[in-house]
Amino acid sequence: MTPTEPTARSTRRTRKHTRTRSPLLTVLVLLTLPYFLLPLFWLVVSSTKTNGELFSTFGLWFSRIHLWSNVVDVFTAQDGTFWTWSGNSLLYATVSAVGASALATAAGYAFAKYDFPGGKALFSVVLGSIMVPTTALAIPTYLVFAQVNLTDTRWAVILPSLVSPFGVYLMRVYAADTIDSQLLEAARVDGASEMRIFFSVALRLLVPGSITVLLFTLVATWNNYFLPLIMLRSNDLLPLTVGLAQWQTAASGQSGAQALFSRVITGSFLSVLPLMAAFLYLQKYWQSGLSSGGVKG
Repeated sequence: MTPTEPTARSTRRTRKHTRTRSPLLTVLVLLTLPYFLLPLFWLVVSSTKTNGELFSTFGLWFSRIHLWSNVVDVFTAQDGTFWTWSGNSLLYATVSAVGASALATAAGYAFAKYDFPGGKALFSVVLGSIMVPTTALAIPTYLVFAQVNLTDTRWAVILPSLVSPFGVYLMRVYAADTIDSQLLEAARVDGASEMRIFFSVALRLLVPGSITVLLFTLVATWNNYFLPLIMLRSNDLLPLTVGLAQWQTAASGQSGAQALFSRVITGSFLSVLPLMAAFLYLQKYWQSGLSSGGVKG
């Protein structure tokens, strides 16, 4: 085999993948793109306007830029409570996402690669729990936490968010397709313990799936509104979702210059920036892992 043959083969493979792209799907994506970007664009435009300009100017274009003054107003209102809400949301989302990803990865790996008594029944329970809406579990969860005096604490938001049935299902499917059982058997023959096999062999292959669960849980916890609403009473424990809803309620109850909708809109715009940053940062691990797992020699 000449040195140029692998290069030529790779070139033909690249051209083959290029030819399989569907122009129809590309057109459909371009047509649906404004549907998803228009609300974000409106949020960006509205966050640059004063409260009066929100109702007196065209909503989908800029007038005079007041973004900096709006941001200052958001962070200084009520003695800087927006900082507290942001820190709470960051804590809840980060701890819940990392914990849910770790638990889902371990559970999915166990369901996929171990045959133990009751395993199929337990996995059926996991599948069944996916069908139950999280809002239907909020009140029972509150009653349980009230019995152990955990309401109005940070644990009341973090502990329920650590459970991700969909994450377990996703990791079970991903582990079954990604990890070769012969690779695990070879590690056992070499004398590796099950814990070492999981952390040294399996976990490296499961990283793309784990990051997927992490992103899903991060978004779900960051945007969670109903659970913190019923669990928390103290203002210094509220996340951004509940805090901004309080500002919205206060603004709707006022009139004239006291109705500060610009503060609510600017706060909403600032609240989505951390999620965008997390996606942009984690997508390289996500996409590179998925692509490397999909290429076969």
